[in-house]
Amino acid sequence: MCVAPKKGGLGRGLESLFSDNSSEVQVKRTLRTSEIEPNRLQPRKSFDDDAIASLADSIKTHGMIQPLVVRPYMGTYQIVAGERRWRAAREAAVEEVPVIIKDLTDSEAMQIALVENLQRENLNPVEEAAGLKELADKYNMTQESIAHITGRSRSAVSNSIRLLGLPDEVLELIKEGLVSVGHAKVLLSVEDENLVINLASRVAEGTLTVRALESIAASLKKEKKEPEKPSDSYFREMEISLKESLGRKVTVKNRGNDKGTLVLEFYDKADLLFLADKLSK
Repeated sequence: MCVAPKKGGLGRGLESLFSDNSSEVQVKRTLRTSEIEPNRLQPRKSFDDDAIASLADSIKTHGMIQPLVVRPYMGTYQIVAGERRWRAAREAAVEEVPVIIKDLTDSEAMQIALVENLQRENLNPVEEAAGLKELADKYNMTQESIAHITGRSRSAVSNSIRLLGLPDEVLELIKEGLVSVGHAKVLLSVEDENLVINLASRVAEGTLTVRALESIAASLKKEKKEPEKPSDSYFREMEISLKESLGRKVTVKNRGNDKGTLVLEFYDKADLLFLADKLSK
């Protein structure tokens, strides 16, 4: 059931929801774990099984110190903050858990879930970007208001959302931690999608530093402004194909009679080693 957004923001009310073991947090009651359901708006889509198991062991020993935040939802209670603790409680076979019940709109619930994850759960960059974009698209929040409620700068919010413009293959590598946000920002400046995927794969293999990738991107940008076009279309097509497969600026110079010069750029010693290995196979 969708509830119309209330006017105004959550303001300082967020702080009381996120103060661990604070005496100011008043537990309203307990609920059976079976009465509680996850929030489909939860920004985190994957949970670390080992971390859940460790938390479950802690709950068995010490109990659940911090309550979940839930809201009434279609005859049950929906988690607003604390899904990781709820999962751990179920794994620990805990029948009842402490809760704070809040009457919240979808927008407010999403804001709290996102802020909790940003502050505590270490969302991967893609999950974070998707959550921020959902606040902007679904709840018509400006980047300024998103920045305010998440405690980030407007540019940080903007740069995060921009990551979603990368190809799906690259986003998967970012999720897995094989491509850093620094690398991803540089890849956004490369227009050729196939080349972006190729370069991201090399980053994942550990053969491209951020600095080397910046050099490649700058070289490609310069090449676009001042392209060197071989007179024969065959050589031009070969130049494009090599550029995409090798992930670098490639120049094919046709001297006539099907002879010429092939020029390949490299950007550091590691990149030269990669190129030598590629050409020796």
